[in-house]
Amino acid sequence: MVLRTRGLTKEFGGLTAVDDVDFELGSGELCSLIGPNGAGKTTFFDLLTGVLEPTAGTVEVGPDGSRTDVTDAAPHETARLGIHRSYQVTNVFPTSTVFENVRIAAQAAGSDATNFWRNAETFGEYREEARRILDRVGLAADADRPASALSHGAKRQLEVGIALAGDPDVLLLDEPNAGVSSESVGDIIDLIEDVATDHAVLLVEHNMDIVMNVSERVVVLNRGSVIADGDPAAVRADETVQEAYLGGYDPSGAGSPDTVDSENAGDSPREGSA
Repeated sequence: MVLRTRGLTKEFGGLTAVDDVDFELGSGELCSLIGPNGAGKTTFFDLLTGVLEPTAGTVEVGPDGSRTDVTDAAPHETARLGIHRSYQVTNVFPTSTVFENVRIAAQAAGSDATNFWRNAETFGEYREEARRILDRVGLAADADRPASALSHGAKRQLEVGIALAGDPDVLLLDEPNAGVSSESVGDIIDLIEDVATDHAVLLVEHNMDIVMNVSERVVVLNRGSVIADGDPAAVRADETVQEAYLGGYDPSGAGSPDTVDSENAGDSPREGSA
């Protein structure tokens, strides 16, 4: 295992957003985290990455036998220990080039994060890493363009590239297809499947066709608690999951994932944007 939580809980006053969650993610595993709006998905991500402090429970990262407790670690510390994340809202430096976005991320994850006095051109290792990542995410031809000039789908690819900088053990992808045109979704799916070949990936995604097609495992949150955890076929057939979230989903295409989400959006306490 490279990521593990035990009894992870987050309370906001009288609201329990994440409720006693035990979770494990294995090396090279692609797991999707699904559930209705307000289920606790983004709060769970925030707890894993140090954005929020848990009310109770623990978060550990690293292989069996050498895990590190990151329960109280700050976001920059969890990143250095191998948990990197993309966000629902595209988060890039718009006026910097595509190349510089990734190079800066690579340097931030390395040992020269605070070396302000050395010319950036001399950081050859980070420049090479940036080139390799841009080639992998399909943006090598756009390296010299400002990030603001990219399409929304390409910005999503860039954000995955930024998250890959420093070669994390765990990659948390929070709705990487949000707002992406139908023409670009295939590129994002291919990228997710590619990075999952050598990283553990935890994916939050509302498009159930994508979830069911790319995931090795699906975990379902509802009202902050795990209500199902298994392979896609088993989760799709689970009556509790059908009632809580998938009642409108039809893998033949008759049931729109957007319809499923909107029908359940009011079922859970408010969790921000999760």
